[in-house]
Amino acid sequence: MPAYNLHTSISYLKGVGPNRADLLKSELGIRTFADLLHFFPNRYIDRTHFFKINELQHNTAEIQIIGTLTHLKTVKQKRGSRLVATFTDGTGTMELVWFRGIKWIKESLKLNVPYVLFGRTTFYKGLFTMAHPEMELLSNYKKSLQKGMQPIYPSTEKLTNKGISNRVISKLMQHLFAEIGTSFSETLPASILRKYAFITKKEALLNIHFPQNQALLTKAQARLKFEELFFIQLQLIRKKLIRKAKIKGFCFEKVGDFFNDFYKNNLPFELTNAQKKVLKEIRKDLRSNAQMNRLLQGDVGSGKTIVALLSMLIALDNGFQAALMAPTEILATQHFNSITALLKGIPVKVKLLTGSTGAKDRKAIHQELESGELHILIGTHALIEDKVKFHNLGLAIIDEQHRFGVEQRSKMWLKNTLPPHILVMTATPIPRTLAMSVYGDLDISVIDELPPGRKEVITAHRFDKNRLSVFKFLKEEIAKGRQVYVVYPLINESEKMDYKDLMDGYDSISREFPKPEYQISIVHGKMKPEDKEFEMQRFIKGETQIMIATTVIEVGVNIPNASVMVIESAERFGLSQLHQLRGRVGRGAEQSYCILMSSFKLSSDAKTRLSTMVTTSDGFKIAEVDLKLRGPGNLMGTQQSGVLNLRIADIIKDAHVLKSARGEAISLLRTDPTLQLPENRNVKIAYLETSKNASIWAHIS
Repeated sequence: MPAYNLHTSISYLKGVGPNRADLLKSELGIRTFADLLHFFPNRYIDRTHFFKINELQHNTAEIQIIGTLTHLKTVKQKRGSRLVATFTDGTGTMELVWFRGIKWIKESLKLNVPYVLFGRTTFYKGLFTMAHPEMELLSNYKKSLQKGMQPIYPSTEKLTNKGISNRVISKLMQHLFAEIGTSFSETLPASILRKYAFITKKEALLNIHFPQNQALLTKAQARLKFEELFFIQLQLIRKKLIRKAKIKGFCFEKVGDFFNDFYKNNLPFELTNAQKKVLKEIRKDLRSNAQMNRLLQGDVGSGKTIVALLSMLIALDNGFQAALMAPTEILATQHFNSITALLKGIPVKVKLLTGSTGAKDRKAIHQELESGELHILIGTHALIEDKVKFHNLGLAIIDEQHRFGVEQRSKMWLKNTLPPHILVMTATPIPRTLAMSVYGDLDISVIDELPPGRKEVITAHRFDKNRLSVFKFLKEEIAKGRQVYVVYPLINESEKMDYKDLMDGYDSISREFPKPEYQISIVHGKMKPEDKEFEMQRFIKGETQIMIATTVIEVGVNIPNASVMVIESAERFGLSQLHQLRGRVGRGAEQSYCILMSSFKLSSDAKTRLSTMVTTSDGFKIAEVDLKLRGPGNLMGTQQSGVLNLRIADIIKDAHVLKSARGEAISLLRTDPTLQLPENRNVKIAYLETSKNASIWAHIS
């Protein structure tokens, strides 16, 4: 008999074979014995209690009974026939019925032999009936591992159609434990097992698949959730420590004329305490001789750009260049315009490089960049092209980082002999639990207060039937000299969706707001960059009062005079997108408004999103709700969608476990950074095993 181990292909397990192995691999990602072992149930049915027939109630609960079959008959019906069996347990009698596979079932059933029966009962014509029950000979049931709590495993339609039912998966689990036994190596340190009173690895794996009772199941789940989060945190924190030890960074020792001149003469407002705190954290990193890798979180309008600019000026003061990369041309241009205006009168050379920069300008930028004449380069991913060479890049700032793939971001590392310091910015506040999981290897700074004098945007939800009163309100605001955004989710009408599209909206608004009294701009993703820029400029200069757009204006458009944002079909947008869009207004001194338009038919998730927007403008609270609604994968954007491939833990429900696991991982690495101590030998083995398999961490910058 071959010796199997956890790395053995699943096709060698009894009951699998090549065809089932292909299905398990394509549908559930199960390739090896270890994958099956760590394929955990998502719920359980309590089978610890046996009922008597005379105790049964007139409900449709699933129950189990021990009894015998006394009689079998085949009954003809309009289509085909059904098999009916009489089942008794000494206290009463019930009927069992089968409508499919009756020939095979009839041959397999034994009369007057005890069975364990499980299924859902119905009461009909004075008799309890159970259709297609699960049946097992009592003698087999007693030998089985699975007594008590019945696990229900995640499945797919394809698996069910191909006959791989929950019962089949449970059977495979039994074969697996029979093949590999239960001598699983312990993975957690003895001190942690004692501190949290955890059961052993062996007990946990056995009781997650074959729990004898509720209490043991709870203990198994607690142990395995902690372990999963502990090893994820161990990887993240070790990665951070190794990077800090190995990757040297440029040392920015001084704060000089560029920074001081700007701070004294050009800073448009007093920095908030949150901005000062974040700047201190960045300065400490820049002086440390290690490469900075910091995530800067700040809500919409919290003043991240000023912090970014001050950080870039420190780089300039130390003889280095700086770069700022943004995901869209509109946002890059916006950064270029605002930074150029802020630096007025200071001898800093700033240029913009995007996909639409002309060949002549591009050539000049390349030359000035290589000679060191150009101080700051702002642009889109055009910055990471191979032909863009810096003289001495010291700091790279990446804005809205979840929109860039890891590959794109890592190219910034190659722009100097030593990698430049990296500051990653996001205006989508990330809930603490998610930040601890996904960005545990970055240092995190948070700007959690808005500049003084900002008025909170008033948000209201209106249905389509209220459109005329909304138009009346827009006219009143325009009469005060204000401007209005109207945002649509789609450019052209989709056959499947009956949402108002941009072009249709443009027609109806043009009728309601006719020329020459009103002028309207239109901007969407399918326009040529120069046409888009022309329309944006008309709105910025105040030549048009209404800007109709798709979500291209989601980030970075800063027009203080625009005081109203109307979001059409608001139920179509995600929470973070709605929050980003709302952040486009409220940038001036006047009271601003955000009006969420929707149809009357709303899903419960859509209702939650819209009511959250109306009740709070706190980006972190919004992100928490978003995390609960969408889960961690979706929240991070497409590039990050696989980042948390958790098997049993849930970072929302198990936030307290995550916190404990992170604390223990930090404490362990503080005393034993290389996991060399004898008491951590088992941790090191498990760590190397999980690191090898956890390709998910390649997703994280």
